[in-house]
Amino acid sequence: MLEKFIPQMEPWFDEAEKRAICDYMAEGGWLTEYNKTEEFERLIAEYTGVEHCIVVNNGTISLTLAAMAAGIRSGDEVIVPNYTMIATPNSVKMFAAVPVFVDVELETLCLDLDRVESAITEKTRAIMLVTANGRYPKARIEAFVKLCKARGLILIEDAAQSLGSFYPNGRHIGSMGDLGSFSFSTPKVITTGQGGAVVTNHPELAHKVRRLKDFGRSRGGTDLHDSIGYNFKFTDLQACIGIAQMAKLAFRLTRKKEIYRLYRQELGGVPQLRFFEQDLEHTTPWFIDALVEQREQLQSFLKQRAIGTRVMYPPINEQEAYRVPADCPVSRMVGRDGLWFPSACKLTDPEVRRICDATRCFYGAA
Repeated sequence: MLEKFIPQMEPWFDEAEKRAICDYMAEGGWLTEYNKTEEFERLIAEYTGVEHCIVVNNGTISLTLAAMAAGIRSGDEVIVPNYTMIATPNSVKMFAAVPVFVDVELETLCLDLDRVESAITEKTRAIMLVTANGRYPKARIEAFVKLCKARGLILIEDAAQSLGSFYPNGRHIGSMGDLGSFSFSTPKVITTGQGGAVVTNHPELAHKVRRLKDFGRSRGGTDLHDSIGYNFKFTDLQACIGIAQMAKLAFRLTRKKEIYRLYRQELGGVPQLRFFEQDLEHTTPWFIDALVEQREQLQSFLKQRAIGTRVMYPPINEQEAYRVPADCPVSRMVGRDGLWFPSACKLTDPEVRRICDATRCFYGAA
């Protein structure tokens, strides 16, 4: 009998989401954003401990609107990690700001603070700190906040992978910069298919984001515009799913940590594989990530055994879309050796052990 294929990632929906959508439709909902969207925004704001949450159509746009609301303009430089999903630099490239690529820490894959300081120029306007896989930088968020205040820079936290992860000071990741951004795309710990959120404790920035996402309207439901804006709105249909998903967040965070611990237990003795640091007391891994030897051969071996994997992000400066010089040995190494193992919340312990048994077998460590 063929073994069931284990994908690297998959979303998790059940009757709760179906019921939420059906109940909403039975009430004659208009689908466009309204009361359910506002409820979802309140849930995110309360969970992350911020004053304002504005949900938009995807996580790239949430970064774009955060940058625009903060006053970043065409020609301004924005420091971004060279290891990240390409949405991070693309979000400011969209309005002709200039992403400047800086390497990351080997242990956490977050921006290297010393390299950030060296990259600041008179054109630098902001730093986008990506908390990779829910991790925070070794230098701690307080050091980035201090640097930005001292140099007059905007700090935007790209916390797309960090819902449910906290700094050691108790603040939710994404809540300590001028603005933070979350993603609800399909692979995230909760998902609305597509979707993003901007969070902030600054009412004037929240006001600007709301106008930017809704045509620049002076207030909702009117066609009076005293500023330029666009259409990046959410939908109540997505919000129904998001509300149902939020009710499952606590369990999923616990399960993610259990899965991570089991991987470490089963593969910790394999010398050809090295996991990145993860502070499980405060943070939750989004994906199970590691540096591995013979990556392509391992992927092929696992695929033959019905196990999916995914290559980690390659260095952005070397991709054809950008092709700019940058001294980034860590992101280059991750692009060469980094691998994501199956990471879905719905993974069972026997499935994780099956993945680990196959991995040990490949390396002759079974």
